[in-house]
Formats: sequence, structure tokens, C-alpha cells
Amino acid sequence: MAKILVTDDAAFMRMQLKNIFTSLGHEVVGEAENGQIAVEKYKELKPDLVSMDITMPEMNGVEAVKQIKSIDPNATVVMCSAMGQQQMVLEAIQAGAKDFIVKPFDQERIQQALAKIF
Repeated sequence: MAKILVTDDAAFMRMQLKNIFTSLGHEVVGEAENGQIAVEKYKELKPDLVSMDITMPEMNGVEAVKQIKSIDPNATVVMCSAMGQQQMVLEAIQAGAKDFIVKPFDQERIQQALAKIF
């Protein structure tokens, strides 16, 4: 069972992810609505995994991945993106993200991503 920090600026997306992670047997230990809050919560909660939206106010997901990786080089981050954000997904992977999940979320795809990581 992994402890997961869910990051998305849309509350309903966080809820959706939370439900999927929980139904897969994981524990959602925190939520963040932007990259800045995700970085703060990462320091505080030390989750096993961070799901990170790419496009958010304050600080985007790519920048947040860079900051989290600078705090903890072993951090595990999975990006969540809408279709058509390939360039930013690529930047996020280069910044250290392990995988990406495309919206709308599919429980099977999320399960596959988690299986690769854990």
C-alpha cells in the first residue's frame, strides 16, 4: 500500500483520483491544488507517490517536479495530463517524473502505472 499525495487544481479531479487510488488499496495522505502547495506537502507528508497535474496556477507540475526532486532525488511522481500536452509531459519526464496518466482517468491505466512503479 502506497501513501499518495494527489495534486490537481480541480477538486473533482482530486476526488476522482482519490477514489481510484483508494479502490486500488492505496492511502491518499494529502491533496494539493497547485505545485507550490504540493512541494510544501511533500516535505511534510513524505508520500511514496505524488500524482501531479501539469497545468495549474501558482506553480505548474513541471516546476513542482523539479523542486520535489531537488528536495528528494528518489521522489516518485506520476504526471496527469490532458491530451495534447505531450511537450510538457516530456519536460516533466526529463525533470524526473516516472510515468504519466492521461485524463479522463482510467482505473486500469492507473493500476498499470502503479504496477510499474511499485
